Amino acid sequence: MKSQKIFDTPLFGLGFRVFFALAGLSALILIVLWNAIFKDELIINNYFTPRYWHAHEMLMGYSVAVITGFLLTAVKNWTGKPTLIGDKLAALALLWLYGRILPFYANSLPDGFIALVDFAFLPILAYQISKPIIKAKYWQGLLFVGLLLLLAVGNGLIHADILGLCQNTAWLGIQLVIAIIIVLTLIIAGRVLPYFIERGLSGTFIIRNPLLDTLSIASAALVFALQLKGISGTFLALTAIIAAGSNFLRLRSWYVQRIWYVPLLCVLYAGYSWIIVAFFLTALSAYSWISPSLALHAFTLGGIGVLTLGMMARVSLGHTGRAIKASNAIILAFVLINVAAVFRVLFPILVPNWYNLLFYGSTLAWLGAFSLFIFVYAPILNSPRIDNRED
Repeated sequence: MKSQKIFDTPLFGLGFRVFFALAGLSALILIVLWNAIFKDELIINNYFTPRYWHAHEMLMGYSVAVITGFLLTAVKNWTGKPTLIGDKLAALALLWLYGRILPFYANSLPDGFIALVDFAFLPILAYQISKPIIKAKYWQGLLFVGLLLLLAVGNGLIHADILGLCQNTAWLGIQLVIAIIIVLTLIIAGRVLPYFIERGLSGTFIIRNPLLDTLSIASAALVFALQLKGISGTFLALTAIIAAGSNFLRLRSWYVQRIWYVPLLCVLYAGYSWIIVAFFLTALSAYSWISPSLALHAFTLGGIGVLTLGMMARVSLGHTGRAIKASNAIILAFVLINVAAVFRVLFPILVPNWYNLLFYGSTLAWLGAFSLFIFVYAPILNSPRIDNRED
């Protein structure tokens, strides 16, 4: 009698399954913990300071989990070569999980070991996706390998500061990580949004504009480069306006009126729109007219949060052979994640005295959105394709 391998289950059949599940769960757990820490209801010894822990985990935990699930799945499609499955995929997922857990054992484990476990994930992921890319000679895919390694550099700057190897590099590392994730998001959006629109709206053909694509991404990268250099004022504001304008024109060039009837497309448009709003708020913050924190959360909660939720919902349906249609529960999740962004980013500008109440409302909306995602998608991610094809 042949025994079944421990990890021979649908959850470890392809990268999007386990990492989207981990992303959804971490989005809930991390924000519950952060809300308690922020209100001084919970004090936990941690390798990170509270604010650095929150930033690090939402970026290197949640966001990197989504990126990992997407790339392990997309690289297989782009190259026609297999990516990690089974026990090897489970091992990578466990490494990610240990990176989330070990900081809470700062009293029991050496700081260097905690840093090493967390830092190792991205170089290993970059190596794993580089193998099928090189085998297939899909050289443009090496761009994603490079961006993953830059993310690792940002993570390294955070750890170097905490370990005392450098001074004042943790915030620089966080800024670099946000910059790379947003640039990576803009690159991926240019690949998948037109494709999703064409597949979701019959008879639609999207004309790509390579010049506009380049300007949108390059101007965004320049904004982040200026911020990393500590440059503000008119130069930053002007560059941010150019980034906002070029990305607006890029998104407008993909616009089809019928998207309003397809929630899985609407949410992706909304997520991209939050990035445009974030660049505009960056221009305002360059003159200290608003807090830079609002622009930051427009990028993270708005851009990254909304886009990743929509992307996970769309990709999971497509790669499990299901109809590309959002359920009522997921439509509500899309509404809630945008409400969370509005409460955290826009309303504080209008009613700053309500900040604590708005923070609480944003937290509840975020938790509601990801609770619905887990409720709907956990069974999907852990079930075979309904068309009996391989992932």
